[in-house]
Amino acid sequence: MGTTNAPAYDAHADWYEGFVSGAGDYLRRVHATVAELLGAGKGVCLDICCGTGAHATVPAGLGWTPVGVDLSAGQLRHARGRLPVTRGDATALPVVDASLPAAMCVLASTDLPDYPALVREVARVLRPGGRFVHVGVHPCFVGAFADWGQHPRVVVDERYADRSRSFDSWHTDGVRVRVGAWHLPLADLVNATATAGLRLVRVAEAGPGGVPDLFGLLAVRER
Repeated sequence: MGTTNAPAYDAHADWYEGFVSGAGDYLRRVHATVAELLGAGKGVCLDICCGTGAHATVPAGLGWTPVGVDLSAGQLRHARGRLPVTRGDATALPVVDASLPAAMCVLASTDLPDYPALVREVARVLRPGGRFVHVGVHPCFVGAFADWGQHPRVVVDERYADRSRSFDSWHTDGVRVRVGAWHLPLADLVNATATAGLRLVRVAEAGPGGVPDLFGLLAVRER
């Protein structure tokens, strides 16, 4: 839900703060998936595209020290009360090489036109053995190509192959109709992780009614 698309999210930062605060069951499922993949640890966990800092409680509760980075000044205005933050580009992180034990990116993959560039940056800044957790909308079942209007029946169309930005959504009062989304097919996401030099350890899916709307993965930088 955080983003590096500053103009888009700056215009909606106050609305988004209220929207995510009222996400209820969805946010609980997101946080449970992050916790399942990240696990307990110590040291800094960089929350990339931290947005309003809505996910900072998860690494903190597992023993990590969350630190956020986002390009949206409007979002960071809300995040500062939840974790230490800095303004920066997710595809050019203001972090030295091989310095972090953990990083996470939550609900932000569709906010970047080049998410693989973010994953490459993650591989650069992680220490050997460092963990990266991605949790986002499920790339097979959530996007402009998927109609959830008759859930639990979900209809997917040929736009699954379209990687361009779209403002189309079955949910007419959500985030995507305001800021748009870049679709990242499942193969692109998994291949980006491997190409960056990270080893895939585990994947997770979660969702209501048998169709997952969340997809997560844990990858580590090889020692």
